[in-house]
Amino acid sequence: MYIAAIDQGTTSTRCILFDHEGLPVTSAQKDHAQIYPKPGWVEHDPLEIWQNTKEVITRALNDLDLTVKDISAVGITNQRETTILWDDRTGKPVHNAIVWQDTRTDAVCTELSLAGGQDRFRKQTGLPLATYFSGPKITWLLQNIPGLMDEVRTGHIRFGTVDSWLVWNLTGGVNGGLHITDCTNASRTMLMDLESLQWDSSILESMGIPEKLLPVIHSSSEIYGTCKDVLPGVPVTGILGDQQAALFGQVCFTSGEAKNTYGTGCFMLMNTGEQPVQSSHGLLTTLGYKLGKAKPVYCLEGSIAITGALVQWLRDNLHLIDTSSEIETLARQVPDSGDVYFVPAFSGLYAPYWRSDARGAILGLTRYATAGHIARAALEATAYQTREVLEAMEADSSVHLTSLKVDGGMVVNTLLMQFQADTLQVPVTRPVVSETTALGAAYAAGLAVGYWKDLEELKNNWKKQTTWHPVMEEKTVERLYKRWKKAVQKSMNWVD
Repeated sequence: MYIAAIDQGTTSTRCILFDHEGLPVTSAQKDHAQIYPKPGWVEHDPLEIWQNTKEVITRALNDLDLTVKDISAVGITNQRETTILWDDRTGKPVHNAIVWQDTRTDAVCTELSLAGGQDRFRKQTGLPLATYFSGPKITWLLQNIPGLMDEVRTGHIRFGTVDSWLVWNLTGGVNGGLHITDCTNASRTMLMDLESLQWDSSILESMGIPEKLLPVIHSSSEIYGTCKDVLPGVPVTGILGDQQAALFGQVCFTSGEAKNTYGTGCFMLMNTGEQPVQSSHGLLTTLGYKLGKAKPVYCLEGSIAITGALVQWLRDNLHLIDTSSEIETLARQVPDSGDVYFVPAFSGLYAPYWRSDARGAILGLTRYATAGHIARAALEATAYQTREVLEAMEADSSVHLTSLKVDGGMVVNTLLMQFQADTLQVPVTRPVVSETTALGAAYAAGLAVGYWKDLEELKNNWKKQTTWHPVMEEKTVERLYKRWKKAVQKSMNWVD
């Protein structure tokens, strides 16, 4: 018997089957279109995502000649904050999904901040007012789609992050599909109270969002219901936002343990235990996970918008490389960045700055600079941004990190991982199973049905593959980092 994990990410959807040792036995993956209607706008087609989800599940099962009888449970992990509204009578979205990177809600956030500033809702939600989160995206849709509010009043329009959309479709869709989410995804909407784990009526009123739109909030690991489509009869038992799933897959179950996921964006999470820690250094306070009736576990999170997406940009927009993996080869053509710095503020700056007025910048260019220097500067930008987040995390938590667990697509890049260890001046460790996001969803699902007994059993599954130790002199690191900070300042105040 296996646990199935659906990993619905920003650029693709995957289904991975895991065995009892927490090892992937087969997987299938399919990309979906990235839609850019205007500068700063990013959309996905929810129907394409659902179709791809069905396809990758079927392919994963067929790969090993398996049937639904071989699957004990299914867990879901998903790109967070991405916002979908759909009609429960037809199953059709009222608009494309507005993706977490999208910046169109800048005016909505500015207007909301007039009463109380950027931290107006931080005490309740742990989040600053920013275009990143789902709540303002819902407000934008309600304000900009003609006739939508009339439809909302009928009670047939549903809001969900991608987890809610997938669960609704899996469990029946128009024929009684479940309209639910888990507390980790709910904590990213800017609409949920961190203490009560319920929707906050005062915030809903401020944003003009009727509560009837919203899903019911559940824990991250319990039996929610049963699939009727694709995996008929298989229970849906785990839901975690992608970064919380990676934390869970990296078995960071103890307060002070941290992981960093290198994907489209970069996300560092530190377990802070059963009490939320409010950040005074630009981090997010968020739900880590909640297992059934157990107390919730909270995290500090540093979110970086553009890391792997920068490599994709060099590939797709500038055509410096043909495949993402070629970035390392190109960057190794030069011994260093040649004093070139790349600030990838394509969607503004996220943690710890939260500056939507910033835009991307390449600084320090001279006639000496080559494609290799730009490629190297792009990789180094990921490491520098991670250090900024780690410094904020240590200041908020008073915990000094002695090592960092890493995962995600970019951790195969050994040049980046070595530079990351140098920049942080701590060891960086990659586990045997690098698909920790999907693994975390599988673990949450498996715990709910007794496939795994407890957290101790999950800890025993974790195995180290590679550790990078710092080799660069500290004074060199500090000189480079100082220049990076200067470059970041230059990227600000671009948008009036």
